[in-house]
Amino acid sequence: MISDLAPRLLVPQRLHRIGDGKGCKRFDAARILSLRPSYNYVSPRSIIMAKLIYSAIMSLDGYIEDKEGKFDWAEPDAEVHSFINELERGAGTYLYGRRMYETMMAWEDATGPGFDSPVMQDFAATWKAADKIVYSTTLQAASTSRTRIVRNFDPWAVSELKSSAKDDILIGGPGLAAHAFKAGLVDECHLFFIPILVGGGKQALPDDVRVKLELLDERRFDGGTVYLRYGIRT
Repeated sequence: MISDLAPRLLVPQRLHRIGDGKGCKRFDAARILSLRPSYNYVSPRSIIMAKLIYSAIMSLDGYIEDKEGKFDWAEPDAEVHSFINELERGAGTYLYGRRMYETMMAWEDATGPGFDSPVMQDFAATWKAADKIVYSTTLQAASTSRTRIVRNFDPWAVSELKSSAKDDILIGGPGLAAHAFKAGLVDECHLFFIPILVGGGKQALPDDVRVKLELLDERRFDGGTVYLRYGIRT
């Protein structure tokens, strides 16, 4: 993403002292203009920021979990999981709310039934290597490595993180993502649609947010899942 903070990109190279050496009694407008500080100007378009990406696996009717709070129907098969692994390999930081973090904590050990396949171990390695920021007012301590707890979602702090991060940032969970959408921080959406209707539950996308999207990529999988990658139009 391109920063528009142009004033920060003007770097003064030399400053001139204006005057005749005798107290600067008189000023010549033309001379003053000719002695303006010179700058090296760097175009804002050359300043690249990390992208904040909202990623979600949802039912065709737009829910990440059903009315009973279950989401076993959204478990990706090996083909989809391998694709997700490649997408998330380039991420350096995950942003989570407490509930999503507690769901993802199992990847810290990634042992036991269900974790023994190469695709699962591949994802576990990627997840453990990334930094995690957890937004919670109740969680007292992190149970995973490379994790810090933040009490409140601060849009300015996230914007600064985007400016300084070398790799993209993934935000998980619709509640936390809603804050990022409303603050105008989300750059892309990576949405996986599972071929099922659940009839209600927790929405994947927030209410009261209106943004224009541009389709950047799509993919269909053998099991019927469809991946859509959207960019946010500004």
